[in-house]
Amino acid sequence: MRIRYVDAFTDRPFAGNPAAVVVLAADGFPGEATVAGVAAEVNLSETAFVHPLPPGGPADWALRWFTPTTEVRMCGHATLATAHVLASAEGVAGVQRFATLSGVLTATPTAEGSLTLDFPTAPLREVEVPEAVAAALGAPVVGGHDTGPDVGDLLVELPDEAAVRALRPDLGALAELPGRGVIVTAAADGSHTGYDFVSRFFGPAVGVPEDPVTGSAHTALAPLWAERLGRSELVGHQASARGGRVRVALRGDRTLLTGDAVTVMEGTFLRTP
Repeated sequence: MRIRYVDAFTDRPFAGNPAAVVVLAADGFPGEATVAGVAAEVNLSETAFVHPLPPGGPADWALRWFTPTTEVRMCGHATLATAHVLASAEGVAGVQRFATLSGVLTATPTAEGSLTLDFPTAPLREVEVPEAVAAALGAPVVGGHDTGPDVGDLLVELPDEAAVRALRPDLGALAELPGRGVIVTAAADGSHTGYDFVSRFFGPAVGVPEDPVTGSAHTALAPLWAERLGRSELVGHQASARGGRVRVALRGDRTLLTGDAVTVMEGTFLRTP
């Protein structure tokens, strides 16, 4: 089984969010023990498995994503990594259509060499942030939103960029909360150029203590900040240790996520379950 390691939402190695990509034959996905075991062995925030589908259908590829502990319904950076591998290593040209648990998602190359993902916009619903979440974050909270079943996160607004960057949450407490994880965000403070808002993502309940750059979270961040800032096209900076940028464009019930990716390593699994 061939596996490639890709840094997504970055144009240089050792930044952005690493994902592993396994391109499979047309006969489909291996057994659940194999895909789960490979994802646990790789131990990145996401491992993507993809195989071609028969021509003539609504999608060209079947795609699944796994954290070290569970399968997820949506993942942006591993989709970007998969599209990058198919284009750069497998010779796939043009628009790529993926059948996923979140419906058909597409990846389209741009003239600049980036890739644009077309994802469903998260249906935000304003909620009160539970006291347990605020306590686990250890920071003042100014608002909260539920992001719907596909994303499955709680989106929490903090007062400013400094508060987002300074977070040192209680990951054990966050792991006890329902849902996939917690997105925290604030407007950019203006001291840096090139982005409109900042975020971080914590998902210890699904084996991801802090995700470096979370594409799926930006399907919720895009409508939030489009409303706040009065623009449909924005740039988000995920302020993790590795960091990464996601260009977002809100198109009603769809959100476009644009970024770069770099393959950094290839290998072969000699034995699998």
